[in-house]
Amino acid sequence: MKAERSRLYYTCTFLHVSFQAIRGTLESGRQDDAGPCWLDARLIEMLSGELKRCRREAAPFEEVAQALDSAIYHCGLLLAQCPAALNRRLCEHHLEAIQAPLKEAIARLAAPTRAATPWQAARRLLGGRGRR
Repeated sequence: MKAERSRLYYTCTFLHVSFQAIRGTLESGRQDDAGPCWLDARLIEMLSGELKRCRREAAPFEEVAQALDSAIYHCGLLLAQCPAALNRRLCEHHLEAIQAPLKEAIARLAAPTRAATPWQAARRLLGGRGRR
């Protein structure tokens, strides 16, 4: 389980940095916030596919999976209006909304996991009964 967690951590980090870079290119080319946003929809589609694959692999980690569901939802909203149907400000909003849950997933994957002691495992098997 440790290797899966590590792989998910690095995939989520890759996705976060990728969406951050896209947002950075948007900001660097800023001329008019009300003007159309010209993102590369194919790049967003590729990242969306990777995001969905990552979500499937995160199924055993419920809190991480929930965060990835949120990122997938916002990525879908972005793709539904991309390219050129969004103004820059709204496009940046969608990119932020994708990045925030990815950051949350990364934090949850980076948090140390607590292994159950033999006594805790036995208590779970007994349905919480036993000495306290």
